[in-house]
Amino acid sequence: MKNKLAKLKYLPNNFKVVNEGDHVICAVSGKKILLDQLTYWNVELQEAYFSYKEAFLKKESIKNENKK
Repeated sequence: MKNKLAKLKYLPNNFKVVNEGDHVICAVSGKKILLDQLTYWNVELQEAYFSYKEAFLKKESIKNENKK
């Protein structure tokens, strides 16, 4: 199943595959994340992040939105 976008349900300590695939897309950078390399996600927003950098950027953007 090469190069097929997966649909996931993000849970607190893992994720559940809803639709089979081999990757998801980072909500911040748009980079492809292979499922076996997926480490960062947000359960409330149901979003995946490529690395801790993108996860941090998303957290900061939410914090800044809440200040407005």
